[in-house]
Order: sequence, then C-alpha cells, then structure tokens
Amino acid sequence: MNSATEVFQPLRADDPRTVGGYRLAARLGSGGMGRVYLSHTPGGRPVAIKVVHPELAEDATFRRRFRREVEAARRVRGAYTAELIDADAEATPPWLATVYVPGPSLSEAVARRGPLPDAAVVWLVAGVAEALVAVHGAGIVHRDLKPSNVLLAADGPRVIDFGISQASGLTATATGNTIGTPQYMAPEQGLAGETTPATDVFALGQTAAFAALGKPLYGDGPSMTVLFRIVHSKPDLTRLPEPLRPLFALCLATEPEERATPAEILAWCLEYLGEEAAAGGGPAVWREVSGLEEEIPTPVARPAASGTTQEDAPPGGTTPQGTPPGDAAPGGEAHATAAPAGAAAASSATPAASAAAAAEPGRRRTARVATVAAVTAALTLGGLGWKLMEGADGATERETAAARSSGPTPTTGSAPTPTPTPTPSAVQPPRPVPYPGLELNENNSISIKEPVQHDDGDRSGDIRMECGLASGCTMKSDAVVFSLPEKAGTGNLETCREKLAFARQNKLTLHVLAVGSEVCMKHPSGDIALFVIGIKSAPGQSKQPSWVRADMTVWRAAA
Repeated sequence: MNSATEVFQPLRADDPRTVGGYRLAARLGSGGMGRVYLSHTPGGRPVAIKVVHPELAEDATFRRRFRREVEAARRVRGAYTAELIDADAEATPPWLATVYVPGPSLSEAVARRGPLPDAAVVWLVAGVAEALVAVHGAGIVHRDLKPSNVLLAADGPRVIDFGISQASGLTATATGNTIGTPQYMAPEQGLAGETTPATDVFALGQTAAFAALGKPLYGDGPSMTVLFRIVHSKPDLTRLPEPLRPLFALCLATEPEERATPAEILAWCLEYLGEEAAAGGGPAVWREVSGLEEEIPTPVARPAASGTTQEDAPPGGTTPQGTPPGDAAPGGEAHATAAPAGAAAASSATPAASAAAAAEPGRRRTARVATVAAVTAALTLGGLGWKLMEGADGATERETAAARSSGPTPTTGSAPTPTPTPTPSAVQPPRPVPYPGLELNENNSISIKEPVQHDDGDRSGDIRMECGLASGCTMKSDAVVFSLPEKAGTGNLETCREKLAFARQNKLTLHVLAVGSEVCMKHPSGDIALFVIGIKSAPGQSKQPSWVRADMTVWRAAA
C-alpha cells in the first residue's frame, strides 16, 4: 500500500481546521485557484475540499463566474467524472467539495511507471471521452483538460475541475481571452478564439499522447514557445504508436470542425478494444496502471456536544440539542495552532482514537483531553506520526517548534506556562488593486506606483515599450524585474512571489507573448504586479504603431 505521506500532507499553521462544516483531515495540494484538502461527509465518504485563494475571492467578477460554474457543474453526472457534491460561492472564501478519487493523476502515474501500453491508452481515451460527453451535455467546456486533471482510480479515469477551470481561468488572466495550460491548449485557444467542445477534444488528444509518449507531444520548453508550436505547426503523429494514429488524427485536427466528437471517439475506442471491451477488461488494466491503493486518513473526530462550534457543525446540519457555539474547551484551538504538523495526524491518526472520543460523551473533558494526548504521544513516539514537509515547510515547522520551546523552564511542581501562538489570520495579506485597460506603446509608459498610466509623450514610467525593425518590440524597465508563471492562468500573488524571488530580467520580447499571457513584475519598493496582455497590434506591421492593451493587478508592499 502507498504511504499516506506520499499523498496526504499535514495541515499547516495557516490552514483552516474546518470549511463549511467539513472538518479537514489533511492537505492535498495547492494550485492557481486555491488550496485542496481532504475531508469526509458525515457518513464517512472522503471528499476533496477546494478553497479559493483570498485574492480571487475578493474579485466580484470571479464570484459571479464561480457561482455560475458551480451551478453548471452540479448538473454533471458521469461514471468518469468526480462529482461535485457541495459548494458555497457566497462564503468567505468560496469553496467547493467533490468526491475524493483515490489514485494518482495521469501525470504522476507516467512519471512513476513510464508511458502506458497501447491498450491502456485506448481505455484512457474511452473513459475521458465518456466524461466529456457528460460534461458537454451539461453545457460546460472544460478548457483545461490535461494529465494532472485526469485521476486514475482502480476502476477507470476521472476528469476533475470541469467547469471550475473556466471560472478560475477567466479571473486569473483578467481579460478572459486565453484560458488553459499552454502545453495542452488547442490552436484556437492560443489565438484567443472561441472555445467549444472541440477545444476539449484537442486537449484529449494531447493528454493521450502524453500517456503514450511519457512527455508532451509538442515538446518541452517555455510555455509560450510550446504554444507557438501548437498554433503554427501540425502535430507529428509519426512519434505515436502506429495502430493508434487514426485515433489521434480524430482528436488533433487543426480546425475545430474537423475534429471528431467525444461520442465518435468513444465508439472508435470500443471498436478497437473489441472483445476486451465487451468482456469488461478495463478494471484489470486500471488496477495495473494506478498501482496500489492509498491509505486514506480516517475522519477527524468531532468534539462532544458541549463544546461544538457553529464551524464544527455537520455539513448542512446544526449542533446537537441546540448547544451554543464554543470550541472543545478553552485552549483546545490554541493547542491545534501550536502544533500544526501534528494537528491532522492527532485528529485522524487511528479509528481507535476517533472511537474513544465518540464513546465517552458523559465523562469529564479533562479525561478526554488526557486520553487523546496520550494516544497522540504514543503514535508520535512509535514512529506513526506524519512525515513533515521538507525544504521551506520543514524550516517553518522547526521555527515553530523552537518558538514553543524557547520560554522559561517551569520549576518543579509548577504548572507549565503556555506560550501564546500568533494567530495566522491576524496578519492581513496585501489587497489586490486592479488597473484595467492600460495601454503601452512606443510614446508612453506605465508605472507600478501611482499614477499608473502615463500619457503619450511621457516616458518617465517604470515600464516602456521599444521597437526595432529587426528585433521587434520589447517591454523594458530600468528598475522593475519580470518573470513569467510556468502555467497560463496561474498568475496570482503566491506564484508571482515565488517566480520573482530570484528574478533579474528587466526586458521581455513581446512578439512571443500570446494574448492572455501573464507577466509577474516586482518594483524595488516591494510592490508586486501581475500584467495580463489583453490585445496587441499584429507583429510585422512596421508601418503601423505598435501597442499593447493589458490589465494589471498590484499588491502593495507584498515582496
């Protein structure tokens, strides 16, 4: 069995303990839209809780799109999708819950085991095509189908983030013109054209090619370079398994109207598999591809009725016997905050710990606390505690532990004095300040500081455009540094901080940046900006003035 530490990470100090009444058991990851956690329904069914990043949650346009896409996603019912079971678009921050799929993503499986056999590739395409039939039938275009959004369960693939990618992508790019991950975009996406169900079919072809080759069909390199290849060249099908080339040709036609529908692709796959499909041979293939089953942490024990909070109430329910809000006991929340690395493990370490907490509601609270503390200590000393995150996360945990142990040592017979732990929410993150509709040309400039837009003739701003007949146009600065997010649509304060940490570049060539491209910028003052290209003049038209129109979001003193 896979170790839980390979998939599930302990909650950190800045992670919530409950979301919408769901008690969180572990952290699953973080992406451009938000953070993902493991939780359980009241009946014990594992669910994935996705919590929107605060900076996105403050965008009214995002909330509108998020609400619309959540309602659309509720209509999707398919054997090969991860069903949306709960959501609150009005919460602060918004969140949603989908069925948790135990199994690696396609990208993880290929990294671990190498390219898939031909038959498994066909089974993959059949399952994802069936998922797209359900998604498109609900009036949704996925727009970001890729290997990391296909999970491989023991009974077949599951497509995740359908519809939600549209809401997060539109906000992340600000202009809404280019949505998706460049390596798996369709040509019309790269040209900021209309996205239709055929766009997902092209992404299905590229996702399947990744499964067959073990690497992207259009090669590696900077995202925008790969996108340029997709827009301006035909896919090289000779690199793919010969028996499957007709299938890839159905998916990867340059013109959207020439691509097959998901239903037609599914029919091709079933005909290719023949008796194997009729005999139900898929489960054996997926058990081999997905590997061994994960150890899913058990549900977090719910506090007794005398100490529940509104936040701890069951999803959609109320606290027992109308008990007034309140946590398990004074100091209980501080204890969880003071030991973030062990919080998830202490809450969901074993079924015995959960049963012990639930079986003694009439005993005194002090006895319960002593029992849970003893069980947690035994698990930790026995080597069953969760592995701490490495790198920066590990350093944070060590600093927290050092802070807890740095207080005065109590004298014999005296009670230890608890060391107050700062509440993470007390530190407010920088607020995003939007500046839509900026224009940059050869005669004006833009600043990150106010005033942002400088009129024609004013070249004193932080960012300028310079053009030459041979070199094309570049965006330059004397003080501001630039960096590009690795994936389109993921630009936000968190990713820009990471990309700009060691950035030194202060010049970018504009003709390689597609519409919707994101540029992270950092001012010497510590201000961070996300510059999103909305539209620009066509390259090569030397007689016409060159210009770029863009939206910019600035976080003050955020570095």
